[in-house]
Amino acid sequence: KEDIEHVAAISANSKEIGHIIGEAMEKVSKNGVINVDESKGFDTTLDVVEGMQYDKGYISHYFVSDREKMAIELENPYVLVTDYKVSTIQDILPILEQIVKSNKALLIIADDVETEVTNTLIVNKLRGTFNVVATKAPGFGDNQKEQLEDIAILTGAKFIAKDLGLKLNETTMDDLGTITRVIVKKDTTTLIGGHTASEEVASRIKEIEAQLKNAKSDYDKKKFQERLAKLGGGVAVIKVGAMSETELKDKKLRIEDALNATKAAVLEGIVPGGGSILVEIQQELKQTLKDANTDIQRGIQAVLDSLTSPVYQIAENAGFNGNDIVEEQKKQPKEHGFDALAGQWVNLLTAGIIDPTKVTRSAVLNASMIAALFITSQAAVVKLEEAKPATPPMPEY
Repeated sequence: KEDIEHVAAISANSKEIGHIIGEAMEKVSKNGVINVDESKGFDTTLDVVEGMQYDKGYISHYFVSDREKMAIELENPYVLVTDYKVSTIQDILPILEQIVKSNKALLIIADDVETEVTNTLIVNKLRGTFNVVATKAPGFGDNQKEQLEDIAILTGAKFIAKDLGLKLNETTMDDLGTITRVIVKKDTTTLIGGHTASEEVASRIKEIEAQLKNAKSDYDKKKFQERLAKLGGGVAVIKVGAMSETELKDKKLRIEDALNATKAAVLEGIVPGGGSILVEIQQELKQTLKDANTDIQRGIQAVLDSLTSPVYQIAENAGFNGNDIVEEQKKQPKEHGFDALAGQWVNLLTAGIIDPTKVTRSAVLNASMIAALFITSQAAVVKLEEAKPATPPMPEY
């Protein structure tokens, strides 16, 4: 937990934010969902509520209501859960008529939705007839049915299943579930605050745990573990508070950035920060990574030379001599490096100066790809600064 807090604190440049994210990760586990929301007060708080996320998003981007986030957020919508394919608008027309009367939103989770039906829903949404969004059901085959049953239990919906002989066009309002809030993005749908009694969700979790215990294949075990994580992990909601709109936006962006860094750290682990690990790698490889081809060796040397750049630049930005710091870094024992803020050589892990392995790895890969693209390009389109005419001399009086 402390390592997670350090990663988040460094990314957000705030120990407070680091602590909140560390607490959120601890409560919902690495597979849990953490959502960032705006608070009505000045304080930033953490709430953990029932909910889940599945890996399917909106069927069409025309459902999107928030163009900046490319997402749809519905408050207290009804939820239709079915493994039917919605082939015609007649299949769901009785429900849509009731939704119009209720003046509430509707989330449709179905095996699929025909293009004609999707277009009809979008047109009526844009006209303001009703507020609706459709997503495909997660998974496939038996696993899809089980996940849809999980969603139905969380939302209190009746699972309109083909195997049970239920008819989609005979669905009533009593068959719909409800959820406090839903956020639908391109590839994910997050359900927050189930309206079902906790006992029913707990009973379902015990049922899945029993199935996991009896599962034979690794594939089945993995699927049961995923369902447990989704249904049992809940959703952590970080409510960001601030004194002004500008501060709120800045704080929210820093928290989202810190969350991404933290998730990367959980996925692939951490390394000593401040660019020290890259200098260590350079020292390990410079003796062994050689090639007889002169051109290839030049490329190898260029990459190796670049690995000292982060340590050099951090030192320069802090007012120290970059070259001196780089040379001293090469002599340091493992996990030790320069704390530019304190101006001291420290054990970086103990001092909490750490980076996600994934972020460090991706930085090297991305820089190499850009460099390769640049040197293999025969021409480039650039914008040249126009020469400004000299300022005329001031008139003499």
